[in-house]
Amino acid sequence: MSAGWIYLSIAILFEVAATSALKASDGMSRLTPTILALVGYGIAFFCLARAMREVPLGVAYAVWSGVGIVALVVIDYLFYSKGFDIRETIGIAMVLAGVLVIYSA
Repeated sequence: MSAGWIYLSIAILFEVAATSALKASDGMSRLTPTILALVGYGIAFFCLARAMREVPLGVAYAVWSGVGIVALVVIDYLFYSKGFDIRETIGIAMVLAGVLVIYSA
């Protein structure tokens, strides 16, 4: 695995963590989750920028956003009791399929 893909993986992890912290910040009214969100986004964007040195822009952004969306939907389901209906399940499958198509190109 190249450094670009490693940076992209780290960017995805920090973006997902930051977005989860943003949800926990209650509209940025709680200090600790707000700080975690801001720091997490900073690290995520730094790593995304580094990844784009080797990974093409469209591929990097598609993988970053697609995997992030799917991960956050799963986190929403596990930690915030959000259920799935058939439309959401199909949508998530389509996002994953799109990421796979772009990744394999």
